[in-house]
This record gives sequence, structure tokens and C-alpha cells, in this order.
Amino acid sequence: MALRINIPPLTRVLLVLLVGISLVYQAARYRELASQPLDPTEHFSLVPWIALVPQLSVYYPWVYVTATLAEQNIITLIIAGATILYGGKYLERAWGSAEFGKLLVLVTLVPNAVASFIYILWFAITRVDTQAFTIIQGSISIQAGFLVAFKQLVPEHTVTILRGLIKIRVKHFAAVFLAANTISGFVFGTDTAAVLSWLGFLTSWTYLRFYKLQPDLSGTSTGGSTVRGDASETFAFAYFWPDVVHVPVAALTDGIYNVLVALKICTPFSTEEVESSNVQANARGQGGLPSLLNPEGRRGGNGKREEAERRRALALKALDQRLQAASASRHQPANSAPPSTSLAGIASSDLEAANSKRDEPGQA
Repeated sequence: MALRINIPPLTRVLLVLLVGISLVYQAARYRELASQPLDPTEHFSLVPWIALVPQLSVYYPWVYVTATLAEQNIITLIIAGATILYGGKYLERAWGSAEFGKLLVLVTLVPNAVASFIYILWFAITRVDTQAFTIIQGSISIQAGFLVAFKQLVPEHTVTILRGLIKIRVKHFAAVFLAANTISGFVFGTDTAAVLSWLGFLTSWTYLRFYKLQPDLSGTSTGGSTVRGDASETFAFAYFWPDVVHVPVAALTDGIYNVLVALKICTPFSTEEVESSNVQANARGQGGLPSLLNPEGRRGGNGKREEAERRRALALKALDQRLQAASASRHQPANSAPPSTSLAGIASSDLEAANSKRDEPGQA
């Protein structure tokens, strides 16, 4: 019996590239370390044609891709592999390979390019050579991007760890991830991981919030069956953080958003887009994280079909709710119409009666 690999194609390719590039990077790194002693002031000597070194990246432009898949040790490789395997399987099946590929390209190229600029700028300000030759690598930006996507798709799903000892909702993962990497950057000096995590988070949220095409479930869109971005309230920037800081974060981000709208950099959401996004968010909130991360839900090899049926059922339910609301709003004015018609009829009858009485003496 042939072994069946139940992994979507793009996720499978990404896993192969992750393992292959990481192994090549480690082999080249240890070979170079063995050939000459490590000079702590010359970090750029460690494989600049795979890892991203800001000062030298102009000579190796492909490192803006390879650096993301070059893990530094076996622990980070295992974490990256698990993230891509489980996260990639779910997102590729939920969105399709094309949309999943767009997110991967963005959370790979944009964070690496911006991080490279940050460290070059840091070098220009401090004149410390090590900043320009900092090694930028690892899949931190992909992990941050996946957590943002899960926040959008299954925000209310609860993940249980250590047999219920730790319970955390998916919508809180991104904040915990950013806090852990930020603290680690200050305490242990892993500043590149902190920078990449924030850039991956912002890149993914910006794309999903303002640009990714979503199916329109509200029935109100006049421009087609899709809407751009996710204008739902629950996917606003403030809702990634604890409730106690919602108000100040919302005030800050709303101010930035209003400035960008005034400068015509961002286009404000229409009422139809907000309504459609809220319907989608409600439908997603009634679903859960399917068999991919739920062991009880694994039944044979029909995961892809079950996921499609689940999404179709949620879409139909949301559409039915929308149609019922629209029908109720149409019936209300219709019920108030007959009294006005009756009043008009009564007024007309009274006018005819008055005219007939006025004409009676002349006829006699």
C-alpha cells in the first residue's frame, strides 16, 4: 500500500526548502568555522550568501528569501517545521495555494527588507560596525504572520496544553508571541528575532486588514462577490491586545489611520464592507479549529472535503441570517402601508360625498 502524504503542495515545498536550506547553511557555516578562527567583529564571514547580512546583501539579493528558511540550530528548525506543517496545512486549505503563497511572499520579503534597512540605519547613527554586519535569519516573521491569520480565522478557539493546565485562546497567541520575543531581545540580545516578529506581525495584519480579497457573505455588495480586506471590529489592531489597553491602543491607531486616509494612502472602509466583514467574523466565530489541530476530528483522509463542507455550511448560515434580517426590514414598511392607503380612500370618499350634496339643489 502506497504511503499517502496528506500535505498541500505549497506547504510541502516550503518544508523541503526549510530543511534543505538549513542543512546547507549549517554545513557551510561549520566548514568556514573550521577553516579559520571566529572573529567576533566579523560576523559577515558566516555564509552571507544564505543568511541576510545588511551590508553585503546587495551582492546576494536572493538572501532576502533564503534567510527566512535558514534556521540557526536544531531547536529553531523543529519549531519552524512544526509551524509550517500545521499552520501551512490549515491556511493553504482554507485559502487555497495562491492566496497562501501571497502571504508567504509578503511575510518573507517585507520584514527582511525593512529589517535590513533598520540595521543599516542603526549603523549610520551609532557607527558600530557590528550593526551593519548583523546576521538576519529564521522563520520568525512567518510564524508571526501565521498567528495573525489564525486570529482572523479562528479567534475564539481555545488551545489546551498539558492536559488542561494551560488554556489560551488563539486570538491571544500573537500578543504572547510578540511579548516573548521583545523581552528576549532586551534580556538575551536576540534583537533580530524581536524586529522580525514585529515586522512579520505588521505585514501580515496590514495585508489581511486592507488588501486580501474576501468572499462577500452579506449580500449587500454591489461590486461583485468579494470585498477587499477585513473591516470587522474584532480584527482591528486594538483587539490583538488585552482588554485593559484596548482604549489607548485604539485611540493611537485610529489617529494614525485617519492621517493615512487624509493623505490618501489608505481608503476608508464603506458601510457595506464593514457589514460584510462583521458577517464573516460572526461565521468564523461559530466555527472552530478543525481536524488539523484537533485530534478528535481526524477521521481518515477526508480532511479537505470536511473543511470545505464546514466553510460552506458557515457561509450558508451567515447568508441565511442576512437574508432573514433583510426580509424583516422589508416587511416592516410594508405593514405600515395599508393604513395610509385606507386613509387616502376614506378622504376620497368624503370628497365625493360632499360634491354630490353640493350638486343636489341644481339638479332639482
